[in-house]
Amino acid sequence: MPEPYDHLDTLRQTLRAWLAANAPADWRETCTSHDGFLALQRKWFTTLIEGGWAIPHWPAQGPHGAWPGGGRGLAEQKVIYEELARADTPRLILTFVSTYHAACTLFEWATPEQQAKYLPGILAGEIWCQGFSEPGAGSDLASLRTRAELRGDHYVVNGQKLWSTMGQFADKCLLLVRTSSEGAKQAGLTYLLLDMKAKGVTARPIHQIHGDEEFAELFLDDVHVPVADRLGAEGQGWAVAQSTLSSERGLTLLELSARMRGSLWRLVELVGGDEPGVLRDLGRLATRIDAAQALADQFLAKRIAGEEAVGDASLVKLMYARTLREFTSMGLRLGGIGQQYHEPIVFGGGMETGNWMADFMNSYAWTIAGGSDEVQRNIIAERMLEMPREPKSWVGA
Repeated sequence: MPEPYDHLDTLRQTLRAWLAANAPADWRETCTSHDGFLALQRKWFTTLIEGGWAIPHWPAQGPHGAWPGGGRGLAEQKVIYEELARADTPRLILTFVSTYHAACTLFEWATPEQQAKYLPGILAGEIWCQGFSEPGAGSDLASLRTRAELRGDHYVVNGQKLWSTMGQFADKCLLLVRTSSEGAKQAGLTYLLLDMKAKGVTARPIHQIHGDEEFAELFLDDVHVPVADRLGAEGQGWAVAQSTLSSERGLTLLELSARMRGSLWRLVELVGGDEPGVLRDLGRLATRIDAAQALADQFLAKRIAGEEAVGDASLVKLMYARTLREFTSMGLRLGGIGQQYHEPIVFGGGMETGNWMADFMNSYAWTIAGGSDEVQRNIIAERMLEMPREPKSWVGA
């Protein structure tokens, strides 16, 4: 067996050669329209699947044979993410929830029948979205009110979801609903797999201030979801949802940190001459990006070894959100606002199309989505550092 270094070096050189022959050229020009963006995303996903590079975090074997390129170890996954970033390839935004959130949750919680039903569709390009946040239940996810009533062999769901990434294009949805109001808020949640083509489902894109329509709001009116499409037991939805969010804060943040590291050179290229302080600030930023990537690496290593502790995922998300804001702020400082608002901006700013203002504004979403920075700090303080809870303030006599 070759030494680990030789093995990883061989993997790196193999992927680098493959990318030189297969990575799409001038792809940013394609992303100036929704149709162009969607076509590029679908084609690039298919190319990566065929090459065996799209799902290295999946197991090696599935119900009906090997997954293409699955079964990679953490070190191998890191090499793949680094090389995709180095080659400046388009990030798979359209299938992001499908291959990470949905797949990782299915691997951990789904029955063999559910895995056989849903995983092949993800490989074939089915788009999944996430139905977690609601109006009034974003950072405090446990307060969600979308209701699911059990009627025989199906649930009847009514409610509204917000900020569902790519929800207007999705085929399926990871849906968190309330099935009980008894006891703790978390205890009454149940996790369902929703067919977005089901009667009563409406997805409406949200037009953002910088021109993107990356998110959608979902309206659910008497939607029928079979009991067979429930993950875990009724009332176990909070635990299942934590698996979904942990996949985001682990594998996904490892990929995003690697891409940020690769995109740092886009900032270096913007530096003109020896502007005082700029190179110093870039050096500090590079150090923070390396630290964020190392923290994501450490989290994944602990999770794979079964040594993950409460609060580890919060540390990773908090670090990434802060570093992303610093990164995009530097891009805005050096590159300006990029495209103007009246020009079409489709799913990406500075790192994708040259619009640093768009990415800077999007960076604030990371301080809210999946649990706000304040929630993450409370988790770290109370559950990791075992500090006392903040006393409640009482109004009145």
